[in-house]
Amino acid sequence: MEEELRNLIKVWISAFISISYCYYISSRISKGFLRLLSLLPIFIIFLLIPLLFSSVHFCVISAFFLTWLANFKLALFAFDQEPLSPLPSTLSRFFCFACFPIKTNQKPSSSQTYNKPMSKWVLASKVMIFSFLLQLYSNNYHNSLSQLPFLAIFTIHIYLEAEFILFSTGTLLSTLLGCEIERVFNEPYLATSLQDFWSRRWNRMVPSVLRPTVQIPVQQYMTRLIGPNLAFYAGVLATFLVSGLMHELIYFYIIRKSPTWEVTCFFVLHGVVTSLEIWVKQMRLCPPPHRAVSSLVVVVFVFVTAGWLFTPQVLRNNVHKRVINECLFVIDFVKSQVVNIVL
Repeated sequence: MEEELRNLIKVWISAFISISYCYYISSRISKGFLRLLSLLPIFIIFLLIPLLFSSVHFCVISAFFLTWLANFKLALFAFDQEPLSPLPSTLSRFFCFACFPIKTNQKPSSSQTYNKPMSKWVLASKVMIFSFLLQLYSNNYHNSLSQLPFLAIFTIHIYLEAEFILFSTGTLLSTLLGCEIERVFNEPYLATSLQDFWSRRWNRMVPSVLRPTVQIPVQQYMTRLIGPNLAFYAGVLATFLVSGLMHELIYFYIIRKSPTWEVTCFFVLHGVVTSLEIWVKQMRLCPPPHRAVSSLVVVVFVFVTAGWLFTPQVLRNNVHKRVINECLFVIDFVKSQVVNIVL
């Protein structure tokens, strides 16, 4: 663990130096191909950084923050596009918006359904559920469960842990930067459609970087070939494909084995079904179902397809055991520190 912490320090020092280079040198190069070329060494560094970790948590966080989001944001920065353009007034702000999954909320949260802050009751409920899951792990109760109930528990665990990490990151940086930060997760279990789930509720930082880097360029290019209507669906499918490939890369960082492409198939499948869903809505082929029915259908579809294509690699390679052991290690460490302080 000490080596992991040393690597963590090295990683963020390297990230700060890399972003400083982007801020002071690359920003002075005219936008376009030349600036993109100047950023190539940073892309490579951020691509290699997760390989320094053996911890699942450190590996996934560095891969998501730096390899995926930071690289995509810097690619947009090469062409003077948001969120890093116009250039922030200070290096610290540039570093925060480049390396962390945050985005300023341009509109007041009170008037935006998807930007309302999480209520204290909802947060408290989620903390209680997560604490209950950790208690199950500590008592080894999860080992007696069959695969389906365990998958349900572990899926809830991953969602809650991801939301806690991103929520705490956003809250801290919102305070430090003095600005309102958009919520990354917005109660995805309340989604009334797959389009609602992926674009407005689940990990909203991903569509915010994939839309300008993948969907819009593909849509604009394909419009000349197949027309605007089909080009829209081509952009949607390309976005899901790239998301699948990036998840495949994160899986590689975790298990260090050749990809099986199951995760990519998961996202391509969701891209196809989401496109079909949008088409049915536009054609008005059937009346929209009741909100409760549509929400249930979305949750069941996501859970079933995730169990089929998204989680098998996790179970085959015992990633779930590593995640649980790391969580329990942190809990035991915190308990021991509290006991030492009290005594």
